[in-house]
This record gives sequence, structure tokens and C-alpha cells, in this order.
Amino acid sequence: MSQSVAIFGGGVAGLTAAHELIERGYRVSVYERRDIYGGKARSMGIGEPGVDGRHPLPGEHGFRFFPSFYRHLQDTMKRIPFGDNPKGVYDNLVATKQVLIARAGAAEIQLPANLPDSMGDWINVFRVMFGDMLGIPRHEILFFIDRMLQILCACEERRLDEYEQIPWWDFIEADTKSTEYQNLLGRGLTRSLVAMQAEKSSTRTVGVIYLQLVFGVAAPWLDADRLLDGPTNDVWIDPWVQYLTQLGVNFCPETTIEAFDCDGEEITGVRANGPNGTFEVSADYYIAALPVEAMIDLVTPIMKEGAPSLANLDLLETSWMNGIQYFLDRDVPLAHGHGIFIHSEWALTTVSQGQFWKDVDLSRYGDGRVDGILSVCISDWDTPGLLYGKPASQCSPQEIKDEVWAQLEVHINDSARPILHEANILDWHLDPAISYPDPGSPDAAVNAEPLLINTVGSWEHRPEAVTGLDNFFVASDYVRTNTDLATMEGANESARRAVNGILERGNSRERRCKIWTLDEPPIFAPMRVYDRLRYEMGLGQAGR
Repeated sequence: MSQSVAIFGGGVAGLTAAHELIERGYRVSVYERRDIYGGKARSMGIGEPGVDGRHPLPGEHGFRFFPSFYRHLQDTMKRIPFGDNPKGVYDNLVATKQVLIARAGAAEIQLPANLPDSMGDWINVFRVMFGDMLGIPRHEILFFIDRMLQILCACEERRLDEYEQIPWWDFIEADTKSTEYQNLLGRGLTRSLVAMQAEKSSTRTVGVIYLQLVFGVAAPWLDADRLLDGPTNDVWIDPWVQYLTQLGVNFCPETTIEAFDCDGEEITGVRANGPNGTFEVSADYYIAALPVEAMIDLVTPIMKEGAPSLANLDLLETSWMNGIQYFLDRDVPLAHGHGIFIHSEWALTTVSQGQFWKDVDLSRYGDGRVDGILSVCISDWDTPGLLYGKPASQCSPQEIKDEVWAQLEVHINDSARPILHEANILDWHLDPAISYPDPGSPDAAVNAEPLLINTVGSWEHRPEAVTGLDNFFVASDYVRTNTDLATMEGANESARRAVNGILERGNSRERRCKIWTLDEPPIFAPMRVYDRLRYEMGLGQAGR
């Protein structure tokens, strides 16, 4: 009989592990605490079914973002059938054309999402980079480019040993630069894209991801930024679960993990609680595809003795990055892509989804009046807001709805022709991970789904997917990966590493899961080789 694997967690990591294992002949069960799969990537229906048989309005934890360097995820998506799509659900991705940089009290800037293909776009890019549109002095832009080249020319050993220990804010010398340099290149993108504080974030992580985003824009054969063409679960997650079910994966929803039983060398069983009460899970191998905050509570002292790599999970930090959606009676396509609201107190990013959902008839949702969806991610929950002078974490849901809209208006409605009108809001939806459990404090929010952040030196405390326990593996965005960022891509890669660990431990002849490294322009490879020689000789990086 084939060997069995129990996977705890039905997010991207758990589903990826199930996919890879079932294809290799294992018996797989996935245990998920919710009644819906997808983890932070999921979308969900809001409230009751719509009027006259319509679908519930489509809500989500936050909008999805598929940059070109998500190679592991792309590979998996191409293997999930969807209708007549030649490449499965991968064909449900739509390339964006623009990036919006919105500023309070200044005109919005729209940049091409890829290398410009017209003289007008080239002129616009050069005006932004070397003119005064951004408000950043030219010498500061050149200094920033020099810093990026420094990372690009550093060998991997130096990046891990030195740049991992340097805060991004210090590395780009933001303290000595202009306010706009700090807003855009210091705090703006780090807060908005990955919910990290520039003063605490690792230069290794931020710098490398910056470079990957730039490479995606510069490569004309790649789509730098893509979005799904419908609600996430409709066009990706649900078809994935259905396909895995057809292959034989056993899905167990509404099941929580209460405890791992361990003898110091392996997991001997797992106690779980499901719709029919408490039960024991027994398998040949176990994969914990759970977020770090859940794992901290489940890892016991005896597990730490057998798997020392799990001993310091409580030293990893998380931050909040949650979304709110506005359902509008008219579509408001602010840009054909993501918007970054540089001066927003709460580090807002947006996407107007209707323009990408070409085959989705929004009149079939809710009461039939919705014509557009503005999805907003809030990445700073600690800075006081514009309306109420309180951080988002101390605001009620209604206050969050009002505050976010006000911050958007300040950035967009600062011209003679206002674009956003509060009267157009038919309904709104705050991520259900944000809750208010204390009736006596209706504005004291709790976040059930925070996001791991790569603080300085955090790599040391993150485990490999393969642990010291013979039959126990971890797959989640906090696991060490080439991706090195709390993303769907990182989760997918970690699952592949966990599956490869099972294949190695079992001496399996099955093919190993493909693991990619982050691509960097080969023209810089000689500089990295040279820097590795200097590093091995104990010398600093040339030019520093």
C-alpha cells in the first residue's frame, strides 16, 4: 500500500503539497480549519445569497498580485485544468498595463507596467525618473540606483552574511535624504508591497525583491504584473480543490489541530477537532502548512528538542496587511493595474477589479446594481489616520471604511474633476480576519491572519522545510526559500521543498519537485563571482 501524508492547512502551501504528493502516488489528506480553501489567497461570498438568486458579492482577504518572478506558482497553475484553457488556470491571469503612483496634493503619475513600447511612454518614464515629477532630487535617484547595483553585484554569501543584518532604511541612507525619497523609495514601496517597516526590514530581502520587480518591468518577454480575471476561488482555488479531489485527495474542512504528539524522534499522532468531535490523525508523514502564529502555539518542548530549527519561531515578527473592498454603482478604473498611494497614512494600495474581470457579469451579484469593485490593501495599521486620528487597529469597521475612503480621496480627488464619490458606494467588506472579540472595546481590533515580515537577522530563526523529526515537515511562507518573502510564491516553494524532503526520507524513486532560483541578469554574474572571491578572502565589497 502507498504511504500516507497528512497535511494541516489548506492554503497555497497545503494545496501545493497535496498536488505534488498525489501525483507521486501518495495517499493524501488535507485538514483545514475553515469551510473554504485558499488561506490568505482565498476569496469568499459576502453574507447571504444575492437578490433573485444572484451570487453573494465577492469579498477577499486582499487582492492578488502575480509578478513575473513567481515561477513556482506559475508552474503549478499550468497543471490545474480549467475549461478549455490550454494552460489551465494560468490562462486566467491578465497582464496589467500601468502602475499608478498617487500623491496627496499632486498629480497622479501613471507608469507603464512593462518596458515602454512607444516614444510617449519612454518620455514619460524619463520625465519621472530624472525630472521633478516625483519631487526627488536627481542626485538622490542616482544614489539609489547605485545602491541597487551594489546589491546586484554582491555574491549570495555576502547578501546573507552582511545585507541580512542591515535595515533597508540605513542601507539607502534615508535619514539624510529628502522627504519624497523617504516616502517613495524608503517607506512607500516596502510598506505597500510587503507590509514591512523600512527601519526594521532586511536589506537582503527588500533589495532583492526590488530588483526582481525591476527585472520584470525591463524584460519585454515577461508580464511584470498580472491579476486574475475573476474572484480568486472561482477561477483558481475551487478548480484546484476539485481537481485534487478527482485525483484522490481527501479534504477535511472545519478541522482544527489541537496538538502534535511527539516522542522526540518523530510525530506519533495528531489530535484534531472536526465537525463530529475530537479524533486522532495517523499517517506515515506529516506536513504542517500552517502560519507561523499557529505553529508557535503547537510546537512543544519535546518537538523543539528533536527539531531545533523550530525552537525560535516566536522570534519571528508579523505585521498586518488586510483588505477592504468597495462595491460601487459605477466602475472606477483608477489605472490598468495596481495603485500605490504614497502619502497615505495607512500605506494603501488599490486595484480596480472590474476591468480585469471581462467574463464576470457583476449584475449577477448582490442586488444587481454593482458595476465596479475597488479593492484596497491596508499595510500600516499603527499610524494615526486622517479623519479620526487613530491607527486602523484602534478603529471600528465603519471608521476603517470611512478613513480609507478619505485617504483615497485626498490622493485622487485633488484635481478639478473628482473621480471618487462616496455616494457611489453600494456596499463594502472588511477582511473577516479583522475581528472585535471584546464587546467593551468595539474599536480594539484583533487580526487572525497577520503576515510574516523579514526583519533584520530573521533568516537565522526560520526553519528549513525538512525538520529534525523523521516524519515531520513544514510548508509555509516563514520557511527558508529562495523566494524569501511571505508570498504565495514562497508558500508554493516551501511546499515543494517539504515534498522533496519526504521523497528523500522515503528513498523514493519519484522525480523531485522543481525548485527555481531567482533570475538575475547574467551580465552581472562576473561581478558576483569576483565578489565571492573577495568575500572568501575576508575583503569588503569593491566600491563600498
